[in-house]
Amino acid sequence: MLAIGLAVTCSSQALAQAAATSVYRAHVEGPITPAVVDYLDGAIVAAHAAGAPALIVMLDTPGGLLESTKAIVKSFLASPLPIIVYVAPGGASATSAGVFLTIAAHVAAMAPGTSIGAAHPVGGQGEDIPGDLGKKVENFTAAFGTAIAERRGRNIAWAEKAVRESVTATESDAVKLAVVDFVAENLADVLAKAGGRKVEVAGDEITLDMTAVIGADGQPRVVDIEMTLRQRVLAVIADPNIAYLLMMAAMLGLYMEFTHPGAVMPGVVGAICLLLALLAGQVLPINLTGLLLLLLGMGCLIGEAMAPSFGVLGLGGIVALALGSLFLYTTDSALQVDRRLIASVVACFGAFLLLVVTVLVRDRRRPAVGGGEGLVGEFGVALTEVHRNGQVRVHGERWNAVSTAPIQSGREVTVESVEGLCVRVRERKEEVQP
Repeated sequence: MLAIGLAVTCSSQALAQAAATSVYRAHVEGPITPAVVDYLDGAIVAAHAAGAPALIVMLDTPGGLLESTKAIVKSFLASPLPIIVYVAPGGASATSAGVFLTIAAHVAAMAPGTSIGAAHPVGGQGEDIPGDLGKKVENFTAAFGTAIAERRGRNIAWAEKAVRESVTATESDAVKLAVVDFVAENLADVLAKAGGRKVEVAGDEITLDMTAVIGADGQPRVVDIEMTLRQRVLAVIADPNIAYLLMMAAMLGLYMEFTHPGAVMPGVVGAICLLLALLAGQVLPINLTGLLLLLLGMGCLIGEAMAPSFGVLGLGGIVALALGSLFLYTTDSALQVDRRLIASVVACFGAFLLLVVTVLVRDRRRPAVGGGEGLVGEFGVALTEVHRNGQVRVHGERWNAVSTAPIQSGREVTVESVEGLCVRVRERKEEVQP
């Protein structure tokens, strides 16, 4: 037992020493979403628990959600270990939300050929936010950026211009403007230039020492932190357009299952899409009114199919569906479903409605083929002599029959009308061609 205890102790010490001589690295490529918040929070916890000297965030983003950006900045400012944001590789950018993440880091670096800036708040499709709401969001975002810059000792004036005027800077200009700390060719260069810098971590001033993470070959020892499967799924469904499509797929799948019981597959797919849409709704700012409009629209379309109103319910459903799509997300989130996607979905549902109405109209205009009305004009055979009474066979069925003129047994007859359980017939005579 003593040997086992000593082995465990030595193993723990070895792991701690290995962690202390390695730097942890996270990769952020793409929009800033709730999934990225969860990923970076987990990376900070993992790096700190392992005793890593710092967490490096490789950044390349076109921007993202303001709420998610605020959450990440909050984590960076309260981080128990140094955060180094490195905008890389060449061609990468820290645009919009990326500006705030970069200036919130303890150490900010950029690779050659990268850029930073253009942090003016926009809507979900890149459009300006109109009216008073746009001014409020801009003022808040400007104050948010200047507060971060002041906390980290960076260029406050440039941070405000990045929001209000959408200014940008190359990596060399960013260093001259005191937006970032330095330009680095690679990760080893980042660690070499970061070493010896004094930063404030959790209220204490420390001096970064990166000598232990450089191996004998001059290359840094790096532990990469990957997204979990849960975070990857969340990253996909947290996209406003994907969440919207999941809602539509769920409604269609459940509708097909309810109208065609036993199909199974549409119901299973619809249920899965519904659960994923509900998960997305937990991280996206859903507008309840917009969601209710979507449900109303689908209900009207189902009503049109189940209890046809010749387009009245269907048209109302299309209008409700379009309005619900436009107002699906709250106005203060600047999120919107892509207008082209809305147009495509509405067009598909409109085509479905047109098909239903067309089938109903054709069905109403089609001559009856069953019951009493379906017998009129049909041919049969007299089973007995028919005059004031008699019997005929029509469509394989035996009917009581009457006729204005006597018809001999075995003669072909034509049904003129149906009177209860009796048919009125006349003898069928072939037309003589001249």
